[in-house]
Amino acid sequence: MALNVADVLWEMLVSAGVKRCYGIVGDALNPVIDALRRNGNVDFVHVRNEEYGVFAAVADAYFTGAPVAVCGTAGPGVVHLFNGLMDARKERAPVIAIAGDVETSLIDTSALEEMNPYQFFQAASLYTARLVNPAQAQAVIGTAIRTSILEKGPTVLSIPGDIAAAEAVGEPAHISIPAAPVYRPSDSDLSRLTDMINDAGTVAIFGGDGCRDAREEVIELAARLKAPVGYALRGKQWLEHDNPYAVGLTGLLGYGGAYGAINHADLLLMLGTDFPFSEFLPGAQVKKVQIDQNPKHIGRRTSLDLGLVGDVKATLQALLKNVQEKTDDRFLRKYVAETESFAELKAHYVTNGPGIKPIRPEYLAATLCKLASDDAMFFADTGTAVMWLARHIKGGKNRRLFGSFSWASMANAAPNAFGAQLAYPGRQTIAICGDGGFTMLGMGDLLTQVERKTNVIHILLNNGALDFVSIEQQEAGYIPYGVGFKNPNFAAVAETMGAKGIRIEDPDAVSDGLTEALAHKSGPVVVDCLVDPCALALPSHVPFHTMKGYTLSAAKQVLNGKMDSIIKTIEHNVRLV
Repeated sequence: MALNVADVLWEMLVSAGVKRCYGIVGDALNPVIDALRRNGNVDFVHVRNEEYGVFAAVADAYFTGAPVAVCGTAGPGVVHLFNGLMDARKERAPVIAIAGDVETSLIDTSALEEMNPYQFFQAASLYTARLVNPAQAQAVIGTAIRTSILEKGPTVLSIPGDIAAAEAVGEPAHISIPAAPVYRPSDSDLSRLTDMINDAGTVAIFGGDGCRDAREEVIELAARLKAPVGYALRGKQWLEHDNPYAVGLTGLLGYGGAYGAINHADLLLMLGTDFPFSEFLPGAQVKKVQIDQNPKHIGRRTSLDLGLVGDVKATLQALLKNVQEKTDDRFLRKYVAETESFAELKAHYVTNGPGIKPIRPEYLAATLCKLASDDAMFFADTGTAVMWLARHIKGGKNRRLFGSFSWASMANAAPNAFGAQLAYPGRQTIAICGDGGFTMLGMGDLLTQVERKTNVIHILLNNGALDFVSIEQQEAGYIPYGVGFKNPNFAAVAETMGAKGIRIEDPDAVSDGLTEALAHKSGPVVVDCLVDPCALALPSHVPFHTMKGYTLSAAKQVLNGKMDSIIKTIEHNVRLV
């Protein structure tokens, strides 16, 4: 039987390394899905919501480095892909979206479910193509695949059903993916950087996800320069563990000596980071160098004295050949000591957690960190879940930490963990979920996890509120409003859906409950943890506008008869001050 365009699509995707496709079928996709069935080399992961599927694909693609497909049928199904594709673009995950489209005879007639893919996906896709002729197939499918893999991001193929079912023109092209190129700045620029480093009295390093493959080089450079190493949230999993020069995070999630180190050094080296919170970066008093393989990142967050485009690993390997070793370690010791001191402060509600009710989320997260395996993969929802992951979940050589760190979407943790579990069957995958995020997206597709028997442990922070939004409102000087809701017993709901449910209401049950959850191997677990809704995390540096906003919010709450809430919040966080 002659191949159709959909057959060509899957043969090319398989040759490029695609093993899974997440999505929901529909009439416009029927020829595509039938070809997937005939191909037999791609696992179709049927989800209840396309958005859940694409978030799963993001984690799958990010960690494996292999392309992952997602699909949605014309119009409404395709729209559900958008949020996850934006996340794929921000996290640089090679996700290829197959979008069902109306038949070619209906294009540009405002037909039912018709949508212009170029306009709709412009912000989310590195490359968008609409197949309207079988002769296009080889070229556009190949371009979508290569762009996604080589540029590390999402692409979109919009395919009308009549084109997918049409006879193919020619044989499917084998997709050959070249190894990622290694490039670094020119010798003249490296010489200039070397001079700046050698001339500086003190140097600090601030690293991001661009240090993913350069951990050893960063630590070697820090050792030679006696430089404290701070990191953005996306750099934490690569630079925190087993690093004697680590001084923590900066930003509102920050802890330790990172803020002080990067703002008081003579020279700051920003390595592979596009840290978006400019108010935490130094001004003109500190000389700044940024090294990033993406030219668009250079200088857009803060003014620079030198911006260099290149791979961090290759650049540091070349730099280390010529940079002089520094002998004065007083600057390093100061901020390492500050980091150790701050660790004692943030450990208060961990150490005393067994005796505090409601359960302190710090104690919950720290206990989870201690009990989890050395190669566990942790995923956090945007919100307070990220705060506790940032502060109390420690990375390791084989541990991984992930979230919607650059797009900041709600409800990513459960689908991220699901995708990771499919990519790494049997490996401990843990989703730290907000109750708002879990009810938004995670709860419906718990049925998918039950069906697949995926061993995902959901740690649910049940505080009956969009807690992080409440904090943001107070930072801006507002009275918290519209952030509370009533929750069910999530453990009972999970049991009804066929998953294992564990409810933890008392701090003395935390360790046993988590141990039971981590030991479960026959499907998903939902651990419903009733945590303190008043718990806050004080950063090591609080900007003036944040202090002003909290003060204004507190005054407004007092004037509106909410003095009891203010007193309760103070009482529950007094040891952080």
